[in-house]
Amino acid sequence: MKFNPPLQRGTLLRRYKRFLADIETEAGELMTVHCPNTGSMKNCWAENTPCWYSDSGNPKRKYRHTLEITTTPEAALAGVNTGRANGLVEEAIGTGVVAELQGYETLRREVRYGSENSRIDLLLSGPAGACYVEVKNVTLAEGARGLFPDAVSSRGAKHLRELQALAEGGVRAVLFYCVQHTGIETVAAAREIDPGYAAALDSALAAGVEVIAYQAHISADEIALGKPVPFRVNSTL
Repeated sequence: MKFNPPLQRGTLLRRYKRFLADIETEAGELMTVHCPNTGSMKNCWAENTPCWYSDSGNPKRKYRHTLEITTTPEAALAGVNTGRANGLVEEAIGTGVVAELQGYETLRREVRYGSENSRIDLLLSGPAGACYVEVKNVTLAEGARGLFPDAVSSRGAKHLRELQALAEGGVRAVLFYCVQHTGIETVAAAREIDPGYAAALDSALAAGVEVIAYQAHISADEIALGKPVPFRVNSTL
């Protein structure tokens, strides 16, 4: 996913009211930007560190600019725009990067399914049948361990129940962790943050739901998935 034009660099001063962040541009201007992340953003940013933001080019938007990349306390980079995760995974499937999800002829986004009125992020179809792919953006790291979620997520548990029902019915169901963090080497459930999500994941895995995780290369010019990341059932490993 190339940025055209490339992202602009600034200094992140604070994140507040969940969807707002104050930055200082390289020209020294103080600016409030949109922060498109519903999570806590725990451990994936620090005050007075480099950040990168995009410009919508729309002067009518209340917050014309969008925070895209932050610097973690450990100096890694994190892609905090969760709205980009589905596109990153779709692109990686289409370019053959994700070996586990090749061989399908069509891909649709946001298709309704399930008994809890959900929408699947990506629905792949082909001669071998359908594959339902639920995408989650991972930016929380403790050391080199990536953890999801970074806050209690009843929605995440709901999606796991829906995937489990598919798997129990013989349909391929995949949970895809899109790791937008350059310091993460493994991925696991954040059991201490959300025990309910972790329990739902354990149940889904037992029913046959697959887990795939890929890490993104992150720069001001491009974010793209490229490297598979091991998934650990036990987050203490």
